Order: sequence, then C-alpha cells, then structure tokens
Amino acid sequence: MLLRYFAYVVSLTLILTCNAQTDARRVTETLRVANGGQYGSWTTDEFCPPHQFAVGYDMKIEPYQGITGDDTTLNAIALVCSDIERQHFGEKAVTSGQGPFGDWKGRVTCNQPIGSAAFLSAFDLEVEGPQGRLDDTAAGWVKFKCTQMDDGSVQDLVKDPGHNTGSWGGWSSFCPRGSAICGLQTRIEPNQGNGDDTALNDVIFYCCALDEGGSVVGK
Repeated sequence: MLLRYFAYVVSLTLILTCNAQTDARRVTETLRVANGGQYGSWTTDEFCPPHQFAVGYDMKIEPYQGITGDDTTLNAIALVCSDIERQHFGEKAVTSGQGPFGDWKGRVTCNQPIGSAAFLSAFDLEVEGPQGRLDDTAAGWVKFKCTQMDDGSVQDLVKDPGHNTGSWGGWSSFCPRGSAICGLQTRIEPNQGNGDDTALNDVIFYCCALDEGGSVVGK
C-alpha cells in the first residue's frame, strides 16, 4: 500500500511539473500602451504553445447598439499561433479574459514570405476615455505590426475598422530582434447588469525569443 501511494505521489508531481512547463514561457519583453482603460481587473496571462508565436489575431466585437444602447465594442482578443516552420499554422488560438458581449470578427494573419516567417511584434490600441454620465466603451479596436524574422522588415496588420469610439494611443515598443509576441493578458470589466458596461479596457502582450531565452512568465 505504501509503495502504491508513493508511486501515485510521484506520478502526480510529474503531471503538475509538466503542466507548469507547458503553461510557462520565457518572456524577453512586455509590451504596453499608455492609453488603456481604467475599469475592471487584470485576468490570467495566456500563451501560445511552446515554440509557437502569434502569427495573427481575432477580435470579439459588440456591434454598435444605437444612440440609447449600452456599447462595449472590444470584448476580447485572440492570438493565432504558429511555429516558425509553419507546421502548426493556425491550429491553436489563445485568449486571456474576455467580456460576454459580441462575436468574433474573423482571423487576419501576417503575410508569410517564402523561406521565412513573420509574427506579431508591436500593437496599438484604440481607447475611449471616461465619458462621465454618458456611455463608456473603453477599448474599441487593436492593430499590430508584423516583423519578418530573417531580415527584420515590418508590415502593418489591421482588421477592417469597426464603429469608431475612441483614439489611437500610439504604438507600443517592438519585441526585441529575434523574438515575437507569444502571449497576452487583458484587463476586463465584468458584466455590470443594469450599469454601464465597458468589457475589455486594456491589454499587454508578451514577447518570447525564437530560441526560448528570457525570464519565465506564466502559470
């Protein structure tokens, strides 16, 4: 009986260790913008699988609710993942916490040059500031830069714009050379019931090196 219990403890420890290694990533940089919304709480960080990076994104958007409706606009962001060899291109998408309103708009991905790979490397967030007694929406849209990994060339990646409710705050810094966005964490205001909902307020993105160097971040 004691031997069986010992074997169970060892197996459980191995499972927990493997899960921790799967969830954690080595982060080289954390990307932020200065204009994020102030409502809600930061949710869990989420990452692409090991050795995969963000090759594109999707947004969960609540459409315009009319003059008297309660708008939230951006409710979630999903990162579309791929390895550098593109053997698992788009098989996995990850999202941090999300608001309950709206629908996914559809994925967009970086152009992939022949013989190379391009991943997300910087972002800009459209945010509406506090409106007082009027309807608050906070974050409304997000756009990215893609960097080609072999030569460092950059391209824009922008999903067709939605209902404009805010202002772009300026681009974040770029992931260091040889790294790309690999995960995210969102600041979400939960459903306010009869109150004014804003859903997604702010987001940070994590960069990981292609060689997986850097500090460990994650669950």
